[in-house]
Amino acid sequence: MKTSPNVVEIRGLTRTFGKKIALNDVSLNVPAGRVFGLVGENGAGKTTLIKHILGLLKAERGSVRVCGFDPVADPVSVLSRIGYLSENRDLPAWMRVDELLRYTQAFYPKWDMAYAQALRRQFDLNPAAKIKTLSRGETAKAGLLLALAFRPELLLLDEPSSGLDPKVRRDILEAIIRTVADEGRTVLFSTHLLDEVERVADDLAMMFDGQIVVQGALDTVKESHHRLVLRFANSQASPPALPGALSVSGSGYEWTVVCNGSRQTTVAAAAGLGAKLVAEGTPSLDEIFVARAGRLARPNLVPSTD
Repeated sequence: MKTSPNVVEIRGLTRTFGKKIALNDVSLNVPAGRVFGLVGENGAGKTTLIKHILGLLKAERGSVRVCGFDPVADPVSVLSRIGYLSENRDLPAWMRVDELLRYTQAFYPKWDMAYAQALRRQFDLNPAAKIKTLSRGETAKAGLLLALAFRPELLLLDEPSSGLDPKVRRDILEAIIRTVADEGRTVLFSTHLLDEVERVADDLAMMFDGQIVVQGALDTVKESHHRLVLRFANSQASPPALPGALSVSGSGYEWTVVCNGSRQTTVAAAAGLGAKLVAEGTPSLDEIFVARAGRLARPNLVPSTD
């Protein structure tokens, strides 16, 4: 096993189901000790990617390494290092919460019952309550407790906030932050809620139609994109073609451009077309994703330096 600063390393991963390409030459690094957000709409390929990390699917082309191990060839070494919470949160409905803790403990030599009980109290879970009587939010907290209690190297969460109310979402996100801040562990969570990523992630990757649209440190990704509002002296019948543009929206005299790369180059090109820069700012992750996904879906719509 080679030493690597990355807990997860994926290279050129491709997966098809029939004629559908679920993953298209995906490469991804998840750095150790950080919160990594995997962003994309439903059907983008996030869950398929997670299944490869767990070793539930074998790469048709490319490679997957988790803590240096192949999850298909060496599942014990990988799964013993991963705490996993699925979107479905399949827990035995007939068990009580305290029975579930004792049952799960048997599978993990490093299980920390004191920590598990502390989490149970933090999540306000009644030890005598049966799983089938728990609310959706309580069930999610119970699943997260099981994923955390043996102190895994990698906490893997697939849509952890799906269907939950804002308070429960906040509680779960705060638990994730504490896990990383207090113990230096790694968190990889998939979500379609970009506001969650902006709140807690150190790094992110955006997926669209089985491809990685953009990835990197959150601050770097945001700082490398620009929102420019341009006003033209003459009404424009069609979106102006600008270098670095990922999306251009508006009509007539005023257009909003989301671009990446050199801001100066885009502004200079706009000036050459008779436009003035009247406002600018850093686009939100939602704006960046929409611009990137739109460009991938319609690659000939606007030119880009990317």
